[in-house]
Amino acid sequence: MRNKYIEQFEQAQIAEKNIPDFKAGDTVRLAVEIKEGDKTRIQNYEGVCIAKRGQGTSTTITVRKIGANGVGIERIFPLHTDSIKEIKVIRRGRVRRAKLYYLRGLAGKKARIPELRRK
Repeated sequence: MRNKYIEQFEQAQIAEKNIPDFKAGDTVRLAVEIKEGDKTRIQNYEGVCIAKRGQGTSTTITVRKIGANGVGIERIFPLHTDSIKEIKVIRRGRVRRAKLYYLRGLAGKKARIPELRRK
């Protein structure tokens, strides 16, 4: 059981951030702010969301993309951090699991997720 004051504070923090509704299997593009010395820039990180965990302000997502030479790169992002400026859902994936860790062992066409068809 969580403290009601902490819950109210977290709800206020969540209301400020505009986060689209997505789940594991969806392809997302995150605009991440990167600080290099005294300069900052925005870099896009696009990949498949393979896991979503936590609740409230402590929610994190794991995004996996395929980098150079076919090497898989995974990053864990806190959803409500200030370094994420924007989240866009590129594709909706049709999956039957909440955690897609099995994608780590697949490569090429086997690692593709079919797109969700809307009626």
